Amino acid sequence: MVTAEEVAQYLQENPGFAEEYVDLLSSIYVPHPHGGRAIPIGERQLISLREKNRLLEDKLRELIKFGEENDEIGEKMHRLSIALLKARSLEALFYVVENSLREDFDVPHVALRVWGVDGGGADLPELVSVSESEMEIADSLIQPHCGHHIAPELLAWFGEWEHLRSFAMVPIAGERAKGLLVLASEDSQRFSPDIGTLHLKRLGEWVAAALSRF
Repeated sequence: MVTAEEVAQYLQENPGFAEEYVDLLSSIYVPHPHGGRAIPIGERQLISLREKNRLLEDKLRELIKFGEENDEIGEKMHRLSIALLKARSLEALFYVVENSLREDFDVPHVALRVWGVDGGGADLPELVSVSESEMEIADSLIQPHCGHHIAPELLAWFGEWEHLRSFAMVPIAGERAKGLLVLASEDSQRFSPDIGTLHLKRLGEWVAAALSRF
């Protein structure tokens, strides 16, 4: 008895079969892929091609959407980099970072702590002394980290934090200036562990470079 695999192999090895037996193929009916009546094999192939085309169109729309989102993020990052270059004081620099994240990137909660810079006696919350454990957390980060939990001492930076559900920690690692930027959201998926961190990494590098002037 000939198996289905043998028939399939024979058809693959003999592409001229379809030309020799056109009438035979047109008389073969197969089940409709979505149930119901039987349909000619040619119509079944058309349905398969339409479905593949639909999948390709969906994938293309998804790629276009991602491209547009990346372009939008790139434009926002560009504006932020220019604003950081223009900042002439620590206070202006901190304002640029936090205002950009809140207004441009719609990050509802931002906390930044920096050490190793000359604040000139400025009374700024970003320059409040941090503990050794907080410094160790920043030093342990090779790259930004996103997730649903952060250390209690970092939660305290936000005051009331019980409603926060996801966080991003961005290390600020300059030659002398060090720090940690923490973003938070009530949305558990905003900074979920599986999101990309490329733009966050660049943000940390830009802030570190801007701080080097002080």
